[in-house]
Amino acid sequence: MKAFHYTAVQAEPVEEQPGVTIRWAIGKNVGAPNFVTRVIEVQPGSSTAYHQHPWEHEAFVLYGHGSVRTADGETPVGPGTCIYVAPNEVHQFINKGDTVFRFLCIIPFVED
Repeated sequence: MKAFHYTAVQAEPVEEQPGVTIRWAIGKNVGAPNFVTRVIEVQPGSSTAYHQHPWEHEAFVLYGHGSVRTADGETPVGPGTCIYVAPNEVHQFINKGDTVFRFLCIIPFVED
């Protein structure tokens, strides 16, 4: 068993995404074999890339207000919102507020 505060894991800037950082909170660092839990922070006026990949996301909003953009449009989200992004679904997380937009994002472990 491992227990630690998420800020013990270094926040890394997301390449070509100004104002977006990611913490690989639970994964290789603790020997997790199946899933990775990430803490993503999006600063006001910023967003993640509009992208897709072959794995699913399970996300949970911790703080702030934003939206999730898909091919079907934008869905507003805030603290307590659960989000499922299907494999290969194009998506983007957008900060719509004036504070940090912080959420957990769980993905399957993918070998480098």
